[in-house]
Amino acid sequence: MNNESTIHVHGAEIETHEIHHDGNGHPHHKETFITKYIFSQDHKTISKQFLITGIIWAIVGGLFSVLFRLQLGYPGQSFAILETFFGKWAEGGQIKPEFYYALVTMHGTVMVFFVLTGGLSGTFANLLIPLQIGARDMASPLMNMLSYWFFFLASMIMLSSLFVETGPASGGWTSYPPLSALGQASIGSKIGMDLWITSMAMFVVSSLLGNLNYIATILNMRTKGMSMTRLPLTIWSLFFTAILGVLSFPVLLSGFILLLFDRNLGTSFYLSDIFVNGQILPNEGGSPILYEHLFWFLGHPEVYIVILPAMGMVSEILSINSRKPIFGYMAMIGSLFAICILALLVWAHHMFVSGMNPFLGSFFVLLTLLIAIPSSIKVFNWLTTIWRGNIRFTPAMLFAIGFVSLFISGGLTGIWLGNATIDIHIHDTVFVVAHFHIVMGVSAFFGMFAGVYHWFPKMYGRFMNNTLGYIHFWITFIGAYLIFWPMHYEGLAGVPRRYLDRSIWTSFNQFGDLNKVITIVTIVVFAVQLMFVFNFFYSIWKGRKVRTLNPWSATTLEWTTPVNPGHGNWVGEIPEVHRWAYDYSKDGRDFIPQTEPVGANETTEH
Repeated sequence: MNNESTIHVHGAEIETHEIHHDGNGHPHHKETFITKYIFSQDHKTISKQFLITGIIWAIVGGLFSVLFRLQLGYPGQSFAILETFFGKWAEGGQIKPEFYYALVTMHGTVMVFFVLTGGLSGTFANLLIPLQIGARDMASPLMNMLSYWFFFLASMIMLSSLFVETGPASGGWTSYPPLSALGQASIGSKIGMDLWITSMAMFVVSSLLGNLNYIATILNMRTKGMSMTRLPLTIWSLFFTAILGVLSFPVLLSGFILLLFDRNLGTSFYLSDIFVNGQILPNEGGSPILYEHLFWFLGHPEVYIVILPAMGMVSEILSINSRKPIFGYMAMIGSLFAICILALLVWAHHMFVSGMNPFLGSFFVLLTLLIAIPSSIKVFNWLTTIWRGNIRFTPAMLFAIGFVSLFISGGLTGIWLGNATIDIHIHDTVFVVAHFHIVMGVSAFFGMFAGVYHWFPKMYGRFMNNTLGYIHFWITFIGAYLIFWPMHYEGLAGVPRRYLDRSIWTSFNQFGDLNKVITIVTIVVFAVQLMFVFNFFYSIWKGRKVRTLNPWSATTLEWTTPVNPGHGNWVGEIPEVHRWAYDYSKDGRDFIPQTEPVGANETTEH
């Protein structure tokens, strides 16, 4: 397929053709629809597959939150739409308690793993790693394709659990035993839980295939002159994300395998001295605390697996749209490394109320509070990068600035939760919900939106609609604070999370009107996300065409490829790199590409 396109280079028009290359840049035979779009081994197509699958999952997960917010905002009221959607699970227009837990479980699982891990890392690691380091493709295109199809298989299994007779898993997104280890414990612990565990095991396989590939590609396939200290911060963040995934995901997989054994083979890894309906179970010697250790050993690095790619993309977008070099490049890499190390050492701060020895708890408090230092370095460097910059307020830039705002305000409440004495009071209240939604959930989404708006021209050769982008940003930004900030005050008052109806407590009735407001804002914000989805898909075919190779005047290598690059990315030789990625507003020039040789009287220090 030779799609002709016109490219402007220094004012001159040249005709180019999209040519497909093999791994060495040589043209090869025409591809079929199936090899080009379905079982593709081109990293750019795979990134689009991850992104579109992630968008579909985000709509599903977001819809779940809207539906259970209806229950929380208007307890006791009937909504016909609920019975339309859920049938017997919401007879009379009211969600049944057991199905409410399933909705909360699926919302958390879908958003954390299938959207913010698969959708975010899968999309941008695939798209940007080969393009920004100067490689034809990933180290193993076949493994790359398999990582998507394992992700897709995990998605299908998870989706199928919504349609089994006993309903999906309802043990919370953490699926703690004994609730998740005993089929007779609840209706949501039956076949839905087996499907949940199987799906998550497939998801782990997908992540490991992808992460090993990303690490190998970054270490081995950089173009000539692209030393590690010339890599854009996006690549550094994806590199550390992949390392975290490789070290922590296998631990979760082992936890899931032992859970399947307990459920189906009569073992007792997590079970001991259990009574169900007055009947004594034969299980002895296990401990649910073992599962907590295995789960949170992934669960806390998972927070950074979600947020690090967003940090890298935001660093890039802030620098490009401030027309300034990133402030403190080496400090940014150092802080990424420190976050990576500390992320693996703080998992037990999720377990302060599990009966942990207080002395051991104090060790995890110290490590948890230490992680604030590299996080603060990053925030300081972002603010200094945009300080007195010549800022272009593109939708991507607004979302990047919004990310910094959310990361600061959400991170501050983490200091409370990281302190064992305070955490014992506010653990399992909506304070926790408010904290991690702002610092991890919404922040990561803002990083993801910034990345989509910024690299959309590279993915599809067109721009997204700016007006819709601005509406999307302002309503989402204000809405996110209106939804989650008040929850901190509810949490301090002791309002528990995961409860279907809090109106039965006299002490919590004061929050009735506030919960209504939160529910209404949630519906509005969800509607605006649907507008973003419309903008995304409409712009793929009808958006304003990209007319220049480098629409954002950026320095990095991905903007040296054709507007619609074929498989192999560059026609002819891969460019050589001579400088770091952030030469903006230097020597009287707006920007200097990485491919431009360094002049005799020029310094290249950073």
